[in-house]
Amino acid sequence: MAMFKLIPCLVLFALFSFDVGVAHPGFGFGWGSNGPNIGRTFSSGLFPQFYQFSCPQADEIVMTVLEKAIARNPRMAASLLRLHFHDCFVQGCDASILLDDSATIRSEKNAGPNKNSIKGFEVIDEIKAKLEQVCPQIVSCADILALAARGSTILSGGPSWELPLGRRDSTTASLNGANTNIPAPNSTIQNLLTMFQRKGLNQEDLVSLSGGHTIGVARCTTFKQRLYNQNGNNQPDETLERSYYYGLRSICPPTGGDNNISPLDLASPARFDNTYFKLILWGKGLLTSDQVLLTGNVGKIVELVKAYADDEGLFFEQFAKSMVNMGNIQPLTGVNGEIRKNCHVIN
Repeated sequence: MAMFKLIPCLVLFALFSFDVGVAHPGFGFGWGSNGPNIGRTFSSGLFPQFYQFSCPQADEIVMTVLEKAIARNPRMAASLLRLHFHDCFVQGCDASILLDDSATIRSEKNAGPNKNSIKGFEVIDEIKAKLEQVCPQIVSCADILALAARGSTILSGGPSWELPLGRRDSTTASLNGANTNIPAPNSTIQNLLTMFQRKGLNQEDLVSLSGGHTIGVARCTTFKQRLYNQNGNNQPDETLERSYYYGLRSICPPTGGDNNISPLDLASPARFDNTYFKLILWGKGLLTSDQVLLTGNVGKIVELVKAYADDEGLFFEQFAKSMVNMGNIQPLTGVNGEIRKNCHVIN
């Protein structure tokens, strides 16, 4: 415990005295990262070098597990990115999404946006088990989610970023919050703007984080409405490109098939790139919440979609910044929360 109390002081020393070496050679990032320069001062109380002295192997352990998991199943990268997003949008980035039902917990896993669709828990468990062997009760489950999201992005061909760390784990979960705070796939542009603004995120964050849909898949149930009854008139969404529409109908019939899947980015579903934005411009965004970035006719958002479609580097730079912004949503730090021994249950 005494050592733990020393960590913030040591971290501050590390921040201002030297640059930390790369923890995982070959991927161009470590505690400091060679990603976009987004600065070293974070108002959330988190620090990129938080584990530099208490668990310097943490990042390398995370990446080693991720490499194997994503090699086995490339879709896992998108699942882990989504886990972090769904965690942060409900009472902050506190690993509440990982808690199972118990006498005192109503699990967020049973919420509408998560039930039967959120995945990746076994990878988080493997990372946690390996970290506990080396650094018992040091690295939080909340930070594991953040590290796994960054690692998954990198391993899919996307950007790296300097990741602030030091989150602690919640002792509560919010089933109601998960049902109300996670944007729905049929969201309007105003719904999206409102939900992001409530979390302190701006229009750049909304568009760039939506670009996370450059990897992964969605279930038929999330886009069926667009194909058969978009506006309550038994007609498809007229903004869908015709050939894309007919292709989706073959995957997602009017009745049944709710768990059939389609890639969110049909051109490069396992590669993190800017094709997602190009597809939106061509009327081939899969979810309503994707396509409304263009059809919602909010001037700045439309401009950003076009800019990211034209310049992948610009998209990568903003995505990195926005992931840090999202990761700073209401973290538990200091003496708040706990470091769970098992990510599924409170200590």
